[in-house]
Amino acid sequence: MVVVLSASILAALPPLPQADAGWAVYLLYCANGAFYCGITNRPAQRWQAHCSGNGARYTRMYPPLQMRLVCVGITKAAAARCEYRLKRLKAADKAVLWQLLGDFLPNT
Repeated sequence: MVVVLSASILAALPPLPQADAGWAVYLLYCANGAFYCGITNRPAQRWQAHCSGNGARYTRMYPPLQMRLVCVGITKAAAARCEYRLKRLKAADKAVLWQLLGDFLPNT
């Protein structure tokens, strides 16, 4: 199966490779069927915070069901730019990107 990414998805992703700076961009699939995007330098702890109700207000209202990392090992500035662009994508584009990403399985 060949998946062609739209120009808007490609424009949202940071240029690679980057120096390993420890930041990641993630997508959550929430209970209401929507996607939530965020950045972190500790994905496992951030996932636990969202699941326990200590994350973002949005994920307290609509608990996350799954987490997938969009990119890892980037600078905080690059992660923030990527997050901003991903949040502006249409839901259909986020769904395409989601299908291409592997599930995040924290070591907890």
